[in-house]
Order: sequence, then structure tokens, then C-alpha cells
Amino acid sequence: MDASNTQAFDASIRQALTLTRDWVPRWLGKLHSTLRDREHTASHLSEKQGLVQARTTLEAHRDLVATRFLAAFAESVQNALPHTGSGTRRSPAVSFDELELMGDDQVQETVELARVQQIVKMAVDEELATLTSLLNGAQGLTTVHPDANPLRAEVVVAALMTALKGLHVDAAVRARWLQTGAITLGDELRGMYVQLARELEKAGVKPAGYVVTQTAIGRQPAFELKEEAVSVQEVLGDDNLLTLDHLHQLLVGNLDLNDKARNRTAVSENMMGRTLASEVVTLMLKRIASDERLLAPVRDQLQEMKPALLQLARSEPRFFADKENPARRLLDAITERSLAFTSELDPGFAPFSNQVRSIVRTLLNPGPDLSARFPGLLDELKRSQAATVAPAQVQARGLAVQTLVRVEQRNLLAERVAAEIRARNDFDKAPGVVRRFLTGPWSQVVAQARLESADAAALGTDGQAAALRYNDILPDLLWSSQLALASLNRPRLVKIIPGVLRTLREGLDAIDYPREQAESFFQALMGLHEAAYKTQRNGPPPDDQPSIQPEEDDEPWMQRTEARDSCLMDDTFLEAQATTTQPAFLETQPMQRDWADVKAEMAVQRGADALPVGTWVDVLQDGQATRWQITWASPHGTMFLFTSAHGRSLSMTKRGLERLLEQDRLRVVANHGVVDEALDEVARQAWLNSAKTR
Repeated sequence: MDASNTQAFDASIRQALTLTRDWVPRWLGKLHSTLRDREHTASHLSEKQGLVQARTTLEAHRDLVATRFLAAFAESVQNALPHTGSGTRRSPAVSFDELELMGDDQVQETVELARVQQIVKMAVDEELATLTSLLNGAQGLTTVHPDANPLRAEVVVAALMTALKGLHVDAAVRARWLQTGAITLGDELRGMYVQLARELEKAGVKPAGYVVTQTAIGRQPAFELKEEAVSVQEVLGDDNLLTLDHLHQLLVGNLDLNDKARNRTAVSENMMGRTLASEVVTLMLKRIASDERLLAPVRDQLQEMKPALLQLARSEPRFFADKENPARRLLDAITERSLAFTSELDPGFAPFSNQVRSIVRTLLNPGPDLSARFPGLLDELKRSQAATVAPAQVQARGLAVQTLVRVEQRNLLAERVAAEIRARNDFDKAPGVVRRFLTGPWSQVVAQARLESADAAALGTDGQAAALRYNDILPDLLWSSQLALASLNRPRLVKIIPGVLRTLREGLDAIDYPREQAESFFQALMGLHEAAYKTQRNGPPPDDQPSIQPEEDDEPWMQRTEARDSCLMDDTFLEAQATTTQPAFLETQPMQRDWADVKAEMAVQRGADALPVGTWVDVLQDGQATRWQITWASPHGTMFLFTSAHGRSLSMTKRGLERLLEQDRLRVVANHGVVDEALDEVARQAWLNSAKTR
């Protein structure tokens, strides 16, 4: 990013915070005036009383609302800045899983947020587009990424909601403030956006360009239940929209879905539940059909399953929300397995595709036992997938996991050993080369010996001798490496050197430490010993200041046999790739979920949580992108095991994984389930629909 553009971007953010301190009190004043005007013209007593309560409550909390709104806005902007990595999502819409856990009041708050955002966005649409392109340009982007604008309208509205929810006022009062003040809030934001855009243009910032994309025209007509002759329009109303409230009722079981409904209300709820379930299935499959991470034959076959899934929705209207339901598990299994293939020519894809086709044919056969077919089909799919992996590969994966667990245990123990060594009184005065050796390779030696000692104790034998011996040489090693001390007692120096060197070599050999690196340390140590032996001192030794120790590498250390047994990605590949600056993955399809979102989440999270088990990735190796899935992560998130579609294993350390991400040599294909994401999109659509209805 150009330095002048960086300054313009930072200045724009500072100016936005300054302008907000001006317009927030002004907006609250307009809100108060509007409430008073509506109060005078209200025709119904209940409406008038509600407006009076909203106005008087605002009068009592006006300063507090302004203070909290400003604080929440400043925090939201900081969190939404691209370089902070806090990763606000593209839309604050509730996820499908979250919706099931929400109460009715939370659903209404979410709907209210959607409506306010809709009004505000309509008011600022043109001005926001201009400002976004300029702020993107100031960040060095050539094409517009809306999420890279930390001042976007949803950030402002979310900050307002945060401020209001912190007040001890009735929900009805908050809702009335939002409903009454949404239009004037949009007006104030529009004025701020215009002023900020003008200043960026004066600073010479070039706007980023918008990319024109094709969008689907219209919405697919909803499925009709022919048996009951009830359409979505008849059940949900004239607007024919699946709303968040309807979806919430379906998920939490507020609708009577019994087949033997006895009264008119129960019959209506039964029809509504079945219709809603059919609508969810239709929207879910529509989303999956557009997911280009799945190869076209699989997407087509999943669409052919629609009649069977719609039939199932009539008897089990919430099957898609239950992740243990056999039908849902079958969908998850098919979509997850299909992510393993990048081409229809990939080995193994043809048999997989044929099996999915067979599953579809089985499900489409007429008969009343549809629900009972799913468990058997799921078991058959799992067995066939397991059969594609050779026994030797299964054994290799088991050995890799066992090795990686041991490596992590030793490295974590080595960190504690290093801390113990640093805490010694004689540690700080030692030369840097010795300190680095002790807190690096030697801490691994001691940790390995302690683990072996624990294993021996578990078998009823004594294996502590090596661990004690490796720890007992520390006083002599630290003393002999200090010129000022060792030169005063040459007889002791001559006596202890052979034993120290012998023990050091024994320990390093025990962990198969590379011989060339060991010899480099021994040469440095013997140089210290030789200098101490030749130095003559008549007075007390001067205070020797500790040398500066460079930052230690946080890469977990492995023995060569461990690297082989765990199928570790060769570090020379990582280092070689680090020297190239040519962008990678230029021709690959983008993931369905925004890559910026994933990178932002990874910046916030650490360890195994950053890329959860089950994530599919493409790794660029030898000029070719290969598809892998994270099938195991160590308990502390320092080691990852990847498996290919054919059962091959590949392991990486956390640092190696981060290097590949930094070099853009590893791309996330999917870190959430395809069905999960499709259902989240259904919830998001219901959320948007809720904003359009009153």
C-alpha cells in the first residue's frame, strides 16, 4: 500500500470518529423531536402512550445513549479494520444452528436489526458505494471488497444495537427508537459518507473498481404440497416469504406437526410446518446447486434427490436440523466426500459418482419405507469409502498420529525444561551459544529422557538414570563456559571437560540430533574451554554481562525418524517456496465463503481452532495444487495431519501451516460443511425476508 494512501485511509477513519461525535447527538435530537411530533398526532391511546414512554425514556437516557453509541462505534470500527484480523462476517445474519438456540425475544431483536439495516442501507446506498471504492483504493485494492470498509452501514447499526441493548429499558422502547430513528440515522450517515469521500478524493486516492457479476433472476417458486393443496403463499401470507420467525418456530417445535391433528388450529399448524420444511429443503438444495466446489455431476445428482427429501419433510419436517438424522448425515457424507475431488478425471471419482447415482435411484423408488432406507445407504457409503483406503495407508496414518502425539508431548515438556533451566542462578551469565543450546536441543534431550523414564515407570522398571545424568551436568557445563570463572580454576576445568562432553554426545545421540549441528556447538564450546584454560587471572573476575540471545524458533523439533513416520512435509519445500514472489492459485476457483473472512478468523484464533478438523484445503506443491483434508489435530494445536482422497497422509507443524498460508501456497476450500453453509444461507435469506415484512 502506498504511504500517502495509508495516511489518507487512517485520516479518514479518524475523521469518521470525529464526525460521529457531532452527528450522534444531533440524531438523538431529531429522534426526540420525531417522537414528540408523532405523539401529538397519534390517533389511538395505546400508540400515544407508547410514544410518550419512548420519548420520556429517551430524555432520561439521552446522554448515556450517546456515550455508549460512540464507544461501541469506535470499537466496532477498530474490530472491522482489515489489518486487525477480527473478521466481522459479511452479514450479521444469524446462523441456522444459532437460530434454534434463540428465544423469541432474541429472534425479534434480530429481525428488528435487519429492518433497521435495510432502511439505512437504502438511504446511503449510492454514497456508501462511492466511499467503499475509495477506502478500498486507499488500502491498495484494485477491486472492491465491501467488507474492507470498516465504516459500512451494518457496522454502524450493529454498534447502535450494542449500545441500546446495554440499557435497562423496555424492549418495546428500544424497538420504537429504532423504528422512528432509522430514516434520520440514514440521513446522518449519508452526510458523513459524502464528506469522507470528498476528503479522500482531495487526497488523490484512486477508487477501486466494482466487478460486475451475473445474479439469478427472481426466486424459484416454492414447492406445493399436492396432497393437501396448500401453497406457501396460502400458509405464510401474501408476501410468500420464509421469515426468521417462521423458521424459528419450525426449529424449536412450536408448531403442531402431528399427523393426527384434531382441531382446526392444529391442522393449520401441521400444514404450515410441512410447508416450511419443504421451503427450507428447496432453498437448501438451491444453494448446494450453486456451490461450485462440488463437481457438476454430484450437484446434479443431489438435485435429483429433491423429491425424496421433500417427501421426507412431510413426515420429518425438522430432519435437516438434526445432525444425527440419517438423511442429514447422508447429505453431509456425500457433500464432504465430493470435496475430495477437483476433477471428474480424478481417480476414485467415477466409482463415487456411480454410488451416489445408485443412492438416488434407491431413494426415488416408490414405497412407504423412505425414512428406513437412509441408514442402510449411509452405512454402505461409509463402507465403500473405507474400502478405497489400503490397509498400509491406514497403518501409516495410525503411526503418524502416534508419532505426532509423542512429538507434541516432548516439545511441551521441553518448554517446561527450558523454563527450569532459565530460572537457574548461573544461567544468565553463560554465553549466548550455551544458553541457546540448553533451552533448545538440550531441553529436548532432557524431555525425551523424562518421557522414557515415565514409560519405564509405567512398566515397573527404573529409567530415571539418564534424565538425572543429563540434568546433573548443568552446573559444570554452565561454569566451564564462563571465561571469568573457569579461568580461575584450571584443574577443575581439565577434570570435568571429558565427562561433560561425553554426556552431551550421549544425550544428543539419544534424540538423533543432526551430527553437523552438534559438531558446530561442540566446536564453539571447546573454543570457550580453550580460552578459559589459556587465560591467566590474578584478581577477581569482572562482572560478565549476558550476551544478547536472538529470538528462538517456535517450530516444534522432530527427529528424522519422527519426520518420516509422521509424513511431515519437507521443510526444504517450505523454505524454497518462501523465496518466490509469484502469486499462487491464480487459476483456481474461489471458495464459496469469502477468503477474507477465513483469513480474518485465523488471525484471531490459534492452534486447532484456526482450521478445524474436517477442513478441506488445496496445497501447492511442485507447481500442482493437491486436495487434502485435515483429519487430525494434536490436542494443543501444534501438529496437523492431512489425508488425501486416496488415503495418503501428510503432516505439518503449526508454523509450517502458517508459512504456507503467508506464502499463499495453501488455500482453504471449505472449513464448514457444505450442508451447514447451505442452511446458514437459508437462515440468512429468512433474515433478509424479515426485513421486508412488517
